[in-house]
Amino acid sequence: MSNLDFQAMRRAMVDSQLRTNAVNDPRVMAAIEAVAREAFVPADRRALAYVDRAVPLSGDRALNPPLVTARLIVEAGVAAADKVLVIGAASGYAAAVLAGLAQSVVALESDATLASAAKAQLKGLANVSVVTGDLAKGHAKGAPYDVILIDGAVEDLPEALVRQLADGGRLAAAVIDGGVSRLCVGYKAGGAFGLTPVMDADAVCLPGFEKPKAFRF
Repeated sequence: MSNLDFQAMRRAMVDSQLRTNAVNDPRVMAAIEAVAREAFVPADRRALAYVDRAVPLSGDRALNPPLVTARLIVEAGVAAADKVLVIGAASGYAAAVLAGLAQSVVALESDATLASAAKAQLKGLANVSVVTGDLAKGHAKGAPYDVILIDGAVEDLPEALVRQLADGGRLAAAVIDGGVSRLCVGYKAGGAFGLTPVMDADAVCLPGFEKPKAFRF
């Protein structure tokens, strides 16, 4: 496909998937339209880059559907002076979009192959750094963060991530509750933190966030 074809696909995604689902912030829309999503998926799957579903990457990992990532970014209310941590950076797409919105972005990925791909795709962005590590532990070295975006679905939200939020910081994630994936946004104020559901949406599951199994006699 030509670049013109991908540009048309990107415009169609914005108009049919995002604008119709409360993704209307002009800054976010401009940042999304500036990023070639097809560059963040395997070459043989680029035709799927703008469809309304997850795109397989490698192993059991996949790129979140466009609406999930976009809506989480909108709900997080990213400002130009914000310091952002992306949990589950995968091949780097969410970090690339956030680079156009925030002052700095730390992209955390646990899969070494995906982290390498993200570094290659994001190397031209001076305000983004890619780090490899346990997703559930976050990246305390760079804390505190104004925004933590978990680009995927989790069963359990570790306290370690909440501690890495600045006072007044926001955390956006898809949280699995009773088998249903719900996009949520949380706010930290002093020592308190609470999540508010935004909408139900299927998101890719991230490794390492499973709820502890209850003990049975």
